[in-house]
Order: sequence, then structure tokens, then C-alpha cells
Amino acid sequence: MSAQSAQNIKQAPDGGWGWAIVVASFMGQLLAYGSPQSVGVLYPEWLSTFQDGKGMTAWVGSLVSGVGLIASPICSACVVNFGARPVTIFSGVMVSGGLMLSAFAPNVQFLIFSYGIVVGLGCGLVYAATVTIICQYFDKRRGLALGIVTTGSSIGGFLYATVQNEFIALFGLDGCLLLIGCFALNIIACAGLMRPLHLPAYYLKQRAALAEKADEKVLEKPPVLEEPIKKNQSVNVAITGETKDPPPYEKSLVSYTALVRLMMQKQKEYSEYLHSMAELLQNGVFLAMCVSLFAYCLGAYTPLLFLEDLAQSEGLISGISPIPLVSIMSISAGMGKLLLGVMIDIRWMNSIFLYTFTLLGSGVALLIIPITKNYAGLQAISALLGFFSGNWSVLPYMTTKVVGMDRLTEAYGILMFFGGFSIMLGPPVAGWIYDWMHSYDLAFYFSGSFVLLGGAGLFLAALCCWNKNQDETNTPDTECVNDYDKVATVA
Repeated sequence: MSAQSAQNIKQAPDGGWGWAIVVASFMGQLLAYGSPQSVGVLYPEWLSTFQDGKGMTAWVGSLVSGVGLIASPICSACVVNFGARPVTIFSGVMVSGGLMLSAFAPNVQFLIFSYGIVVGLGCGLVYAATVTIICQYFDKRRGLALGIVTTGSSIGGFLYATVQNEFIALFGLDGCLLLIGCFALNIIACAGLMRPLHLPAYYLKQRAALAEKADEKVLEKPPVLEEPIKKNQSVNVAITGETKDPPPYEKSLVSYTALVRLMMQKQKEYSEYLHSMAELLQNGVFLAMCVSLFAYCLGAYTPLLFLEDLAQSEGLISGISPIPLVSIMSISAGMGKLLLGVMIDIRWMNSIFLYTFTLLGSGVALLIIPITKNYAGLQAISALLGFFSGNWSVLPYMTTKVVGMDRLTEAYGILMFFGGFSIMLGPPVAGWIYDWMHSYDLAFYFSGSFVLLGGAGLFLAALCCWNKNQDETNTPDTECVNDYDKVATVA
């Protein structure tokens, strides 16, 4: 039996040491995402410190959330090849280093690199590692486990929003970033508990290579001369102990042939990967998920960055609130992730319709923000938006049911690419709209409309597949029927 086969027969324990990994993953996401999830608290400080436009400054907050997602295929490949533990250790260094480096930022452009790109990539690595290892350790309780783990980012956002306000008041913006950078080093300690259930591909390749070398040594035999040695040649061999080397042109020909074979092998692997991606995007339900996630992320991250500044610029609050709107969004997001994670474990619950409901609710809440003229109303809308943003705990579960566990990493990487690219565009566009109109109203109408369109499109696609599954049971070659068969039994 091969090493790969032995790896595949391991079953998810659905408990045991898996709960220790749930705790470690929860803390890892809390420490990594605490500051990015509460970046709305830092945004007004950066505006007053660097005196740059809202659109340009918004790139910092959008990149820290979008870069990690857009690099999800790379992050997922790192986890598959090297395992969750090494990737989490490396991500802890990146998040901590990026936060500390941001304390010395001379301008917004430097922040875009240190906070937006470096911290964002570190968060993407943490997320890929924690989600992948949880899906390996849990099957029947996967929804609950994912809900608990992804709640860590929300709890981190709630705690860090208040803590960052206090640190800014006590130590200034630079001291605040240095302190939370020190906190992020504890991600390395969380990695220690992430014992791999499956050996990563890199170690399997190394083991196979060592076994192959051992077999070659065992089977190695003394060289046999096929042709009789001439008299003069035998004398030379006896005296020097060496045979004549092949001509240089033969060595170069062998090297060239090996290089061509390596290039053809790599080209074949890339072609297979692109073909596999094309197959996934031919799945109607999965394609609708990608489009809806793009539309949702284009508008859903706007309030996370701008709500606090909106309340201050409209005069709805004077000074700093003891419980910022970002904190309310984060704690309600944690409750949403946990509750929605439990709901998708119910047997009759269809996760694709549950996810669609959260998109439609978020779109309506975004459209209400411009007509809300008091702080209590913004607090209620923040709680509602935060709860619906807990749909991130539904997404890995829904993806697994649509494409299967064996293609989860690849499919989830594609989804995160769409979401990350959208998050990178959403807040800067909303900031530019404010710089143009000197009002947030059009920005939130823009965001809410896109979220509603994404939710409505996914709902219609799923409903179409449901109707065709009812009416065309005798046409198995229909693409939409085949797609929905994977989704109709979502628990």
C-alpha cells in the first residue's frame, strides 16, 4: 500500500484531539484578525495623521481583508504541501512583523504595504491553515467546529476595537500598533497544537524519494561488461582504474533532454490544474456562488471601514464611543457564525438557501443606513450586518457539499479569489464616491444594491435547479440537474 493510499483511509475522528485544534485555531484567528476586523477604529486616526483622501486611505483596510483572500489558492497550496503547523508559524511572524512595521509608517503608501499586504497575507495563511485542518478532523460536527473557529475573528474584532481605542489614548497610534504586534506573536504558540492528521504532500514526496533511494541501494549490482575488453583497453583499466568518459556533447544532450522532460511535466501539471478549474466553473451552482460572493464582498465590507467615520462626520456621536460600532458588528458576527454553523448541521437545512437569506438581509440593511439619523439606529444596523456576516461559517460547509471534500481546497481557493478581489475594490470605490459627493449616502446605496443583486442571483440559480430537478428527473444529462443533486441534500 502506498503512502498516499494510507493517508486517504484515515477517517475524521470528530472529537478527541480535534477539540484541542479547535481551541488553537480559534485563538489563532482571534490574534490574527483582531486588528483587521476592527480597522475601522484605526481608519479615522490614519485620516487625521496623514491627511490623505478617504479613497486612498481606504486601500489599507480593503487590502488587509482582500489580499489574504485573493491569495487563497497560494495559501491553500502551502497548507497542502507543508501542513497547517509550519504555515501557521510563518503566518504568525508575518502578522506580527507587519503590525510592528506599520508603527513606523511615514505615509499611507507605506501602510498599504506593511498593514495591507504583509498583515493581509499572514491572515490569509492563518485562515487557510485553520479551515483545512478543521475539515480534516471533523465530518459530522464540521459545521459546529467551523462555527466555533471562525467566531475567533469576530471575538478578536470585538476585543481589539476597544483595546485599540484605549492603547491609542494611552500610548498613541504607534504604541498601539507595536503592542498588538507583540500580541500577534502568540499565533506561533497556537501552531504547536496543530498535530497533522494527514501527512503533507511535501513530506510524502520526501519519504517516497528516500524509499526509492534505499531500494536502489539494495538492488544495486556490480557493473557487467557486455563487450569483451580489448588487450590495450584492459591494460589501461588495470593501470588507471577508470574507463573513458563520454564526450562533452553527449553530456549536454542528456542535460537538455532532462530539462525538456521537466518542462513538459510542469506544463502538463499546469494544464491539468487549469482544466480542473474550468470543470469547477462549469458547475452552475458553484459559478453562482462565485458571482454572489463577488457582489456580496463588494458592498459588505464598506460599513466595517466607514461606519465609525460616518457617525463622527454626521455628528451622531461626540468623541469616541465606549462600545464602537465595529465592536457591535464583530460580537454579533461571532454569534452569527456560531448560530449559523449549528443550523447547517440540522438535517433538513439547505445551506445554499440559508446563505442566500443572509445576503438578502445584508443588502436591505445597507440600504437603510443612509436614512438612519441617530446613533441607536446605526447600532441596531451594525448588529444586523454583523450577524449576517457570520455566513462565512456556512461557506466552507456549502462548498464541501457542492464540489466534494476531495476538491474543497481547490474550490475554496477559487471562491476566496473572487471574494478577495471584490473586497479590494469595494471600500476604495466607496471612499472615492465620498470624495466626489462629500456624502456617504450614494456609497451605501451602491454597496446595498450589489449585495442584493448577488443574493437574488444565487437564489434564482438555486431555485432554477430545484424546479428542473422536480420536472426533468428523466434527463440526467442536464447540467443544472447534476449541479443541484449535490446541493439538494445539504444538511
